[in-house]
Amino acid sequence: MNDAANSGTEVTLINVFEVPEGALEEAIKMWTKGRDFLQTQPGYVSTALHQSIAPDAKFALINIAIWESAETFQAATAAMRAHGAAPKIEGLSYTPGLYTVVARD
Repeated sequence: MNDAANSGTEVTLINVFEVPEGALEEAIKMWTKGRDFLQTQPGYVSTALHQSIAPDAKFALINIAIWESAETFQAATAAMRAHGAAPKIEGLSYTPGLYTVVARD
């Protein structure tokens, strides 16, 4: 990660989900369980799950979350994995990334 992400700067998580056909409801439930755990962790600010309006979109779901820092996000997700707080779904893939804001309107 870049220096800003490692210096305690607020970060935005953007996590895109490729959801297998017929698993959308299960994926949303999985996200909800993960969110329920993560929002109890230090550094959590907010999150929102977005669903594509196009039925053939590559990414059916996109999660955008705000964390106080990259470190608090990494600690929280490590704790979530250790607790098994988010169930696995066959065929579901996701690609998370942390970002900092470089420009606003």
